[in-house]
Amino acid sequence: MSEVIITVDLGTMTAYEIVKDPWKVESDRLETIKSHVTIEPRLRASDKFRDTAGRFYQGGGTSGITAGVGEQHSVELEAERRLIKQIAEDINTLILDKDCDKWFLAADRSINDQILENLAPAVKARLKKNVAANLTKLDKSKLMSYFA
Repeated sequence: MSEVIITVDLGTMTAYEIVKDPWKVESDRLETIKSHVTIEPRLRASDKFRDTAGRFYQGGGTSGITAGVGEQHSVELEAERRLIKQIAEDINTLILDKDCDKWFLAADRSINDQILENLAPAVKARLKKNVAANLTKLDKSKLMSYFA
């Protein structure tokens, strides 16, 4: 049985295992067990979708130019929703594979509730502390203090 701390934002997920010293000579330390960076959130919609409708001249109209049809209104929201669902699936897999008896989550405030909604009930039951803050860039030595 192990204990895991996971830090998440839309572009980065890092998981640390808490390594305890059985003789209590040293303090507990964190070892990185998974680090994943997603490049997709950093791309603009125009970089992801090059030939979308409405980007080219379609003729007609009084001025000779009309707006295209089928514009992408909610593409970014849908991409964010899918990414959050994928993050939750990654967390489910990690927690079940590591057979954690307890784990801790620090997720950006804007996505924290959505991640929790997508977690499996068995995984959510093992969650001991949830911090709604983006701690992905915080040094490992300071990270433990948020979950003590």
